[in-house]
Amino acid sequence: MSSQKLFVAFPEDLVAKPMIYELIRRFDVVPNIRRANVEAHSGWMILELDGPPGARDAAIDWLVAQGCTVNPMEGDVVAG
Repeated sequence: MSSQKLFVAFPEDLVAKPMIYELIRRFDVVPNIRRANVEAHSGWMILELDGPPGARDAAIDWLVAQGCTVNPMEGDVVAG
């Protein structure tokens, strides 16, 4: 399995939905939340997504279709 680092932002209507659970259940990927901020009106997370490339791509497409903004990241997201 390989990993991809992503910045995922989500709007107010998705804040209360179990998005990470759905990624695991639907696409059999392994998410690792490195940082996150969730508030009543919006949220974001820095996510490492492990799994086969096709499953990762499908998971990202699903997030976008739900209304999330997804951007690839590079570098060490924990270092600072």
